[in-house]
Amino acid sequence: MKSVVILAIVLAVGYYAYKAITGPDERPSCKETFNMCMKTCRRTTTEAPAAQACQEGCQSDQAACERK
Repeated sequence: MKSVVILAIVLAVGYYAYKAITGPDERPSCKETFNMCMKTCRRTTTEAPAAQACQEGCQSDQAACERK
């Protein structure tokens, strides 16, 4: 009985180690990436021209993502 418990623990640890090494299953969508970019622009830029340039960069990145 102890060996079954130990085997279950080893399998669980192996599974989570595999998931940690291989990374997430899916890439974020273009829309999710755009939303994260816009949030970053709002948080990090205080000057209007810099914020506008950041947002334009997000929009061009989204357009490039959707073309793929």
